[in-house]
Amino acid sequence: MTNELKKLRNIGISAHIDSGKTTLTERILFYTEKIYAIHDVKGKDGVGATMDSMELERERGITIASAATYCTWNDHIINIIDTPGHVDFTIEVERALRVLDGAILVLCSVGAVQSQSITVDRQMTRYKVPRIAFINKCDRSGANPVRVVDQLREKLRHNAILMQIPIGLEANHKGVVDLVTMKGYYFEGPNGEQIRIDEIPSDLREEAEARREEMLDAVSLFSDELTEAILEDRVTEELIYDAVRQGTLSLELTPVFLGSAYKNIGVQLVLDAVTKYLPEPDDIKNFALDLDNNENEVRLSSNSEDPFIALTFKLEVSRYGQLTYIRIYQGSLKKGDTIFNTKTKKKVKVGRLVRMHADKMEDVEHTDAGDIVALFGIDCASGDTFTNGTINYSMSSMYVPEPVISLAIVPTDNKAQVNMSKALNRFTKEDPTFRVTLDDETGDTIISGMGELHLDVYVERMKREYNAEVATGMPKVAYRETITRTIEFDYTHKKQTGGAGQYGRVAGQMEPYEEEAYNFVNKIKGGSIPTEYIPSCDKGFQACLKQGELIGATIVGIQVTIDDGHSHAVDSSDMAFQQAAIGAFRSSYKKAAPTILEPVMKVSVEGPSEFQGNVLASLNQRRGIIISTSEDGVFSTVEAEIPLAEMFGYSTTLRSSTQGKAEFTMEFARYNKVPQSVAEQLKKDYEEKRKGEK
Repeated sequence: MTNELKKLRNIGISAHIDSGKTTLTERILFYTEKIYAIHDVKGKDGVGATMDSMELERERGITIASAATYCTWNDHIINIIDTPGHVDFTIEVERALRVLDGAILVLCSVGAVQSQSITVDRQMTRYKVPRIAFINKCDRSGANPVRVVDQLREKLRHNAILMQIPIGLEANHKGVVDLVTMKGYYFEGPNGEQIRIDEIPSDLREEAEARREEMLDAVSLFSDELTEAILEDRVTEELIYDAVRQGTLSLELTPVFLGSAYKNIGVQLVLDAVTKYLPEPDDIKNFALDLDNNENEVRLSSNSEDPFIALTFKLEVSRYGQLTYIRIYQGSLKKGDTIFNTKTKKKVKVGRLVRMHADKMEDVEHTDAGDIVALFGIDCASGDTFTNGTINYSMSSMYVPEPVISLAIVPTDNKAQVNMSKALNRFTKEDPTFRVTLDDETGDTIISGMGELHLDVYVERMKREYNAEVATGMPKVAYRETITRTIEFDYTHKKQTGGAGQYGRVAGQMEPYEEEAYNFVNKIKGGSIPTEYIPSCDKGFQACLKQGELIGATIVGIQVTIDDGHSHAVDSSDMAFQQAAIGAFRSSYKKAAPTILEPVMKVSVEGPSEFQGNVLASLNQRRGIIISTSEDGVFSTVEAEIPLAEMFGYSTTLRSSTQGKAEFTMEFARYNKVPQSVAEQLKKDYEEKRKGEK
């Protein structure tokens, strides 16, 4: 089994939108003979890329849901997850990286390090995922791989080292020079499947030798043996491979490869790099929490003989049942085995075990540690841990960002109401960043997500997949309220109703809290409030946070400290202290100078340099703060911070002001205080809404 583990790679392909991730995956599948014909994203033949199996993905030419597949290369099994580039679907990248051992960071040779490149790199760093970089689109006008490597070093702080140099760029891009073998590689045949290895072109010999020296200097830091070999002039390819592998696994080196996936150049060498440099499952330290031992961390072994443990990282619900993607960290799993869900404490039988190839399934009888497979017809949630029942371990869950935008949806008739409910149940189960709530005041169903495109895709899927016709209201921004001043409170709740009454007194202070959260501090001494009523006080304060008094938004960034109080032997109760806390909060909130916070987005706009003035004007009109601008004579990039409320409809404005040639991405940055004029308008709108409902 150890030998099989050494031949297994679990990798993700991540990048900024439109860098060529799905095209790269399509070529990988073709060269590994997993597919026998190449279809392109938004293909002219109407088929579309293999990994974009959803109709919406093929229409829009974007990846919406991450898709899993597997293939073999040089006797290695490679499990691949192709992830979306658009920030609205960031959870798909997040959960893929949570279970993967290595990754390919794809960069555009023209666009270089773009806004979403920074985001996916941050996600890789969060889960300590070793990566190699592939600079794609070297055939495009304006291609400059050296600039991309410089930006990898400056913007992402990578120790990025070129392992290849291009043979020609733009329209003349023919192949690459490998700096380890010091040979030229040309990709010939109808689909680049025939590799011709030749001497380095004479005009590139000097540059190749200089770049090789630079590469050897960098990688020798990870191998004393290679350092000695360089001094004694007996460097071998194997010594370089071992040193690059050590540097990559330690996250201190990023080997960089070049090519053009669309033009079938360089992809096979990237596959070689995956098998040589990216980790096998045993190279990664994975930990679980022992639920029977104060959640202490336990190192997992990747051994198939040890007790089974796996993490659910993605769900898909179809008309035939639920498909559950799992990563097996330890032990093995067979069809017919009974497994135990440590969260729900339920046992389930594995009726069907499958490997995924995009939307196609292949039944398997048995699978081992390190593998990524799917279970069919098992009810569970994303992030659940399965064991064989002999251990009570739980894997740590993934980071889930909070939604920033909401939309009211109303079904057009009763049939649509039923279908909408089915769709929403499925979507909330599949996607942790998609939330559904009911507005108590209006009765509207509110859906919340990561951006306009995110919600737009789900509304469209409701109509197509569930035949649920819904009307949508205006998008709503997830405003927050907070306090800006520390205030003391001392409140007594007293109610006499005949018989036992209600009595509770709480005193302390409310103050701003740095984190965008709520914190409760208990400083009661001498039992002035009995210990059993302290949680009741906490519960009462928390109940007030759901709806602020300024605009009815959630209250964040607040710390409540209780240091005094009083109870009554007969009249005090759990309910009495909850009411005392509620009263204390409401009587103090307005005195604590409350203010409104709004989500601010980091926006990156890219387009031809000639339109930079129009782009800057369009951002300034939307309360934007320009962070940086850069241009290379052809393309310009403008980065700004803009309140989400000002970004609705921006795509239309941008298209019309740049003749449709610019594009933008945005992601949540933080919450900021709204200007006074905006705050007054929000309060006025809230008051009018409340009056209209009375």
